[in-house]
Amino acid sequence: MSDVYNKAVELAKRRGIFWPSYEIYGGIAGLYDIGPVGTMIKNKIVSLWRKYFVESTMGMVVEVETPMITPEKVFEASGHLKNFTDPVVQCSKCKKVFRADHLVEEILHKNVESLSLSQLDSVIKENGIKCPSCGGDLGEVRYFNLLFETTIGPYTGERGFLRPETAQGMFTAFKRVFESYRQRLPLGIAQIGRVARNEISPRQGLVRMREFSIMEVEFFMDPKETDVPLADLENDKVKILRAQTKEAGREELDIFTVKELVSEKVVVHPWMAYWMAKASRFVNSLGINEFFFEEKLPQERAHYSKQTFDQIAIVGGEKVEISGHAYRGDYDLSGHSRISGQDLTVFKKYDTPQIVKKKTVLINKQKISSLKDVGKEIMKKISGLNAEQIEELIRQDFRVDSVPISSVVSITEREEKVNGEKFFPHVVEPSFGVERSLYLVVVNSYKEKKDRIILSLPKDIAPYDVAVFPLLEREEIIKKAKQIRDLLQAKYTVLYDESGSIGKRYARADEIGIPFDITVDPQSLDDASVTIRDRDTWEQSRVKVDSLVCSLEKLFNGTKLNSIGEKADNNE
Repeated sequence: MSDVYNKAVELAKRRGIFWPSYEIYGGIAGLYDIGPVGTMIKNKIVSLWRKYFVESTMGMVVEVETPMITPEKVFEASGHLKNFTDPVVQCSKCKKVFRADHLVEEILHKNVESLSLSQLDSVIKENGIKCPSCGGDLGEVRYFNLLFETTIGPYTGERGFLRPETAQGMFTAFKRVFESYRQRLPLGIAQIGRVARNEISPRQGLVRMREFSIMEVEFFMDPKETDVPLADLENDKVKILRAQTKEAGREELDIFTVKELVSEKVVVHPWMAYWMAKASRFVNSLGINEFFFEEKLPQERAHYSKQTFDQIAIVGGEKVEISGHAYRGDYDLSGHSRISGQDLTVFKKYDTPQIVKKKTVLINKQKISSLKDVGKEIMKKISGLNAEQIEELIRQDFRVDSVPISSVVSITEREEKVNGEKFFPHVVEPSFGVERSLYLVVVNSYKEKKDRIILSLPKDIAPYDVAVFPLLEREEIIKKAKQIRDLLQAKYTVLYDESGSIGKRYARADEIGIPFDITVDPQSLDDASVTIRDRDTWEQSRVKVDSLVCSLEKLFNGTKLNSIGEKADNNE
C-alpha cells in the first residue's frame, strides 16, 4: 500500500473509524469492525447512495430486504455453484494457499486476470515463482469456490450458502415485487445488505473482505425499449478504458458524453449509460473526482454478464474498483424460471393487435406408423425441436435409414392475431461495496497541514455536522455552550467536547472530519456571539448566536462568511 493508505489506516484505527476484527485473538484476515465514527460516516454514505439510486429515480426504483442464507437451488440456477470461483495455488512445502492471479501480478507487475488455469501454471513455472512465505515450490493452479457453505436446519437439513451478492434475492422476489408494486417496466429493485465471500487472500484493508455490505440495484427493463430519461445526464462526461483499447495493449482513456455512449454504441443498452452517469455523480459527491470506467474483456466478465464496466477510482495514487456495472440480460430470470419451474416472464400488451406468421409442424402419423422402427427414430430426432429447427433439418434433407424426414414431417405457416408477447426482462446492475466506499473516502479525504491531520470529508458524509466547544472550564461558559449545543441539535448532528486544550479539541475534530467548530468564550457572555472555525482553512468568523443557524446554513451551502482574519492555529 502507498504511504497515504498506511497513514489513513492508522488514523482509522486510532479515531474509531475501522480496525481488524477479533484483535484480542490476533484478528482474522478479511474481517473488520466499523467503529462509532466509521458507522456514522458509513450510514451517511448509504443515505447518499439512496438519494442517487432510489429517491431521485422518479419512482422507478423500490427497496427490499432479503435473507443472507440462501438454498442451494438458487445458486444452481444462478450459476454460482459452478462459476463463482477464483484460481488458487498451494505451496507443496508449507501448505499455504494463495490466490494465483494476485500472486503473479504482485511479483511480475502485470495483469493476468484473464488467463486460464493452464496459462497461469505456465507463467508460474516459466518465471520460477516460488512460495512467498517459505520459498517452496508451488503446485498446480486449481479453482476454489468462494461460497460460504452452511446447513439449513439440524442434522440432515437442506444445504445452503451465505449469499455472495444481494442480487439473487431480488431475482427470486422479482415477480412478487412486479405484481404488488407497479406491474410495468422499467422496475428497479434496490437492496443494501450483508454478503459473504470466502476470499482466498483478503488484502488492502476494507477493499477485499470476507464479510461486507453491498448497495446494488437490479434494474429490470424491456430490452426493445430504448426511451431512457437521459435529458438531465446526457452532457455529463465519462472516461472509458474500452475493451478494444485493452486488446490492442494500450491504456488510453476515451472521453464520451453520456449521450455519445448511447449514440456510438459504447454501451449495449442506454440504461447502462444512465446508471454509469448516476454512479459518476454519486462518486463525485463522495469527494472522489478522479475515476474512469474499465470495460471488461469477455474472459474477464462474470458468467452472467454480457457487458461489464468496473468504475475505477484513483485514490492515494492507486487504482481501486469502487463499483461494478453489469448488463446481465435475462440470464438470471430465465435460469430461475428453468430450475424452479415458475413462469418469471412478463406480458407486454401491444397498443394494437398485430398479425404474426406462425409456423406449425404437421406429422403424417399413418406414414410414421408404417415405417415402424425408422418412424420411431424419426420421432426421437424431432422430439423437443421447434418448427424452425425441424424446418432446417428438412432443408438439409436429413434422413433416417435413407428415409427423408420430409416424407413424414412438413411445416405450414399461418397468420395469427396476437395482443402482446411474454418475455424475460433484461437487467442492468450497478453495484457498490459499502465498506470499500468508506475506505476509499477516508483515504481520499486524508490531508496533512502543519503536522496536523485533517479528514477533509464532503460535508454530506461527515460523522458530525458541527462541534461545540467551551473555550474555558468556567461554569457560565460551559452552560452557554450546552445551550448552543441543544439549539443546534434540532437541525444538526453535534459533537460536544469540553476536555483538554482548545487546540487538542480542534485537532480531534479535524481528524474525524467535522466541517465546523463553534467555540464559546468569555466574549460570548458579553455580546452573545461565538466563533465558527472552518475545518479545512482554519479560518474563523464571529457571528451572533441568534443568527448562528442561518450562518451555518450558508456555510453548508458553500457561502463564505466574513472572516475576522484570525487563523485557528494562532490560539492552538
